[in-house]
Amino acid sequence: MRIKQIGTALAAAAVFALPAAPAQAVPRIVPLDLAAGQQPENIALEPGGSADLTFAYTGEIGRVGPGGRVDVLARIPVPADGDVPVLHRKLFLGGIVRAPGGELYVAVSTGTAATGLYRVRPGIPPVQVAALPPSGFQNGVARDPASGDLFVADSFGSVVRRVSPSTGQVTDWATGDLLAPVTGFGANGVKVHDGALWVSNLDRGTLVRFPLAGGPGRVVATGLGPVDDFAFHGDTVVAAINQDNRVVTIGRDGVRTILSTSDGLANPTSVAVRGDTLYVADSAYFGGTPNLLRTRW
Repeated sequence: MRIKQIGTALAAAAVFALPAAPAQAVPRIVPLDLAAGQQPENIALEPGGSADLTFAYTGEIGRVGPGGRVDVLARIPVPADGDVPVLHRKLFLGGIVRAPGGELYVAVSTGTAATGLYRVRPGIPPVQVAALPPSGFQNGVARDPASGDLFVADSFGSVVRRVSPSTGQVTDWATGDLLAPVTGFGANGVKVHDGALWVSNLDRGTLVRFPLAGGPGRVVATGLGPVDDFAFHGDTVVAAINQDNRVVTIGRDGVRTILSTSDGLANPTSVAVRGDTLYVADSAYFGGTPNLLRTRW
């Protein structure tokens, strides 16, 4: 793949076939309760229009209905002896992904044996389907629709692991410097798209593409700043730039800011796209009010 320099960003025209399109409508903001610990880290969309959110430090998975009502769908137990590396919290909920049957898979870090990938079904206590290293920071989760396997990014371990939800088998699928942190968080968001696994690296401000068929990863965008989670709108990437309080698109026309603090952003951690609707989870880790923002393209 030929990589072309666009300003401070690298974008591959062969990969990003569509131009970036700005959000057009006035965003609708669903406020969340900071005092109750409702700081959303990641999003999974439901077919009926609801959005499932991981609340980073409480162990709760919330569901925001189309009308804005927030319900607690499930709780991951918070271990009394939990000590997540670097954060020194008892628990951190990272990525969430929905399988076609409706079950949710959530990445959990505790610094204990409770660290792992959990299956969540409404009305049933969450179950750990795979143990992951307690020394790691389990972040983004993506599902391979072909195999049903899940990918989990370890932001401290310079690795993306492949997990079989049926057997619990864990494999170090991608490793190396492209996934490594500089001083804090490396591999962060993960998505399966167009025959590849895509991974953001927050410290390095990069987006990396790993072919699912095998082979080395390639940097396809750089200079992004503290990039957290991302999603695809067609072949254009939509990314949350956390501490910069921006959401950007990365496409043939380069990197463009489409949402900012003036739209209500407060440390965006994750984005999701369905049709012409963009969802943004704002965690307010560094100030502001947590919320779920929705807007139309």
